[in-house]
Amino acid sequence: MTDAPLLTRESGYWRGSFRAMASPCELLLATGDRPLAERLLLLACTEARRIERKFSRYLRDNPVHLINSGDGRPITVDDETANLLDFAHRCWEISEGKFDITSGVLREVWCFDGSDNVPRPEAVAAILPRVGWHKVSWRRPVITLRPGMEIDLGGIGKEYAVDQTARLIRREYSGGALLNFGGDLYALGPRAGGEPWAVGVDDPDATGSCQTGIVNLSRGGLATSGDARRYLLKDGVRYSHILDPTTGWPVPDAPRAVTVIADTCLEAGMLSTMAMLHGSRAREFLEAQKVSFWCQ
Repeated sequence: MTDAPLLTRESGYWRGSFRAMASPCELLLATGDRPLAERLLLLACTEARRIERKFSRYLRDNPVHLINSGDGRPITVDDETANLLDFAHRCWEISEGKFDITSGVLREVWCFDGSDNVPRPEAVAAILPRVGWHKVSWRRPVITLRPGMEIDLGGIGKEYAVDQTARLIRREYSGGALLNFGGDLYALGPRAGGEPWAVGVDDPDATGSCQTGIVNLSRGGLATSGDARRYLLKDGVRYSHILDPTTGWPVPDAPRAVTVIADTCLEAGMLSTMAMLHGSRAREFLEAQKVSFWCQ
């Protein structure tokens, strides 16, 4: 049974909380109107869980499962799915093949659980023939994967859910609000009185307990990519969960964490992930994008 969302009053705003996409989610609203807050919280929870049901690779009977079980057959998708595939294709092009939604099959040999269980090179090499967006036939609205290949929209799904939920809220509410889906955020406007929302930047060396700074966010999206929670550690070497799809191995010399502010959460997430994929050139890449960012 799915847990019901919870609404509480805190320091002059309403805080709604629920779980979706394997993450704690919250909605902060700069209003004193409880019925309005209840309605917007239900809207946010419903939309987040709708997107999870539709695009999670862990669930059956959704477009992702249909595509992944196609076994070489062409699959026709709806407009919303096609829009996400178009976005993934643009990310792949912009990143020169580093941002690749077919790389999820590498999880068959990589499990970033904090252990020292680094896979053998031959095991990684055996997966690589099933990775590569360039091997996919995508002619909107029809996609065809080679047998054994899969797509995984987890790298953009949560950010997409934040932006879509923000759009729905804005149709019914003109005040300040902050959406936070597991660390992916969007501010629809400041707190009452015009004060920005204070967002802590997590310390990757003490994740969940320490911060390295505060971001004041009044409008726009924020997303973070990093290895604080998902990594392997062997012989003093830390292996990040950010994998290079062309090699099947973690990107060397990548920052511990990258936080980006952009116009949308989806854009912020794309840029933070691409920065990690640039490894030692992450800061150089972000400076060229002319966005606010933090590299740690």
